Amino acid sequence: MMRALLLSCLLLAGCSGRLNGGLLPVSGTVPGASEVNVLVATTRKPAPEPERMFGGERDIKYNFADILVSIPPDANRVIGEVQSPDDTSGDPSRQFVALRSEILDKDEARKRFNRRLVEAHNGHVLVFVHGYNTRFSEAVFRLAQFAHDAHLQETPILFTWPSRGSLLGYGYDRESANYSRDALEALLNGLQRDPAVTEIDILAHSMGNWVTLEALRQMAIRDRKIAPKIKQVIMAAPDVDVDVFRRQISQIGEPRPPFTMFVSRDDKALQASRVVWDGQRIGAVDPNAEPYASFFRKERITPIDLTDISSPDSLNHTKFATSPEVVRSIGARLAGGQSFEEKPGLGGVLAQTATGAAATVGSAAGLAISAPLAVVDGRTREEMGDRLEEVGHNLDSAMGRTH
Repeated sequence: MMRALLLSCLLLAGCSGRLNGGLLPVSGTVPGASEVNVLVATTRKPAPEPERMFGGERDIKYNFADILVSIPPDANRVIGEVQSPDDTSGDPSRQFVALRSEILDKDEARKRFNRRLVEAHNGHVLVFVHGYNTRFSEAVFRLAQFAHDAHLQETPILFTWPSRGSLLGYGYDRESANYSRDALEALLNGLQRDPAVTEIDILAHSMGNWVTLEALRQMAIRDRKIAPKIKQVIMAAPDVDVDVFRRQISQIGEPRPPFTMFVSRDDKALQASRVVWDGQRIGAVDPNAEPYASFFRKERITPIDLTDISSPDSLNHTKFATSPEVVRSIGARLAGGQSFEEKPGLGGVLAQTATGAAATVGSAAGLAISAPLAVVDGRTREEMGDRLEEVGHNLDSAMGRTH
């Protein structure tokens, strides 16, 4: 069973391209295109190729960047889709491209950040933390897509940690997530101290939830509280073991901001992760079944069940970003300063409005962001040719242990 899932992921990946660059600025945009300014904080090491900016290696210091993304005219794309450049130049009429891409030092990054807050007029910030198997440019374009499609009024900040951007890099990515939790904590504390910041919301996806939870746990232990400007934590398809999550929430303690969790029992990526790690993932539980229903109520965590929402993603791992209704619902609540728990029954509302609509959204390349065991490039497929039998044997053994 598990080997079949792995093979199906490989077949899916063989049909979709991977972006490994695309950040060389183009000379200009086109009428009708939109622009999103993404500020970046990262523990990635700068890449030698300017079109990549940052690679998958870990840097001992924190780095910063400022990227202005051009998004194709709405008439040339659908909500949820990331149309990646197919070469270093890119076509702004039909692809996401960079109009500006600069690596900054800390002082310059702070100046530009505060300038953006003044321009936004509200002091609100959204920190996005991506998941496993994500290259730098993919993370930048995904945040730009989400900010545009959600009509985000907050200043978007990307926290990106060193992911290999490779199917076989799961172990490396997991260690990189651990490596980066101090940096995310430092970023959140820095935002808390900035007088221009009035509100911080966090959106994490997949393994990015591990980085986020660890950073918040450390913050709570060090400071005996979560930074009070953090008003909301949104967890999309969290790739976190159930028992570990319980312990993390317990150690974060109270008071804490509202937590919202998007879960889906048909998330094949989390099903695969469960077998690999031999433990249920919190993002794939049934929130109405015990013991989860009581746990969510006790801990004031609002689960949003997306199981019944159709997805163009064959792995059902990116529903939060590819359903127009879900994306806009998140954006509307962030804009209104509302948490999801203030809107009871939202999961049912989303299921009614988004089922079917999301089925026509997105593309294979655009959806293959951060999905565990989802995407494979040509180089990795060659590696898999040598290692598939070994991986399959190990997965079969793991599957046998869970029965």
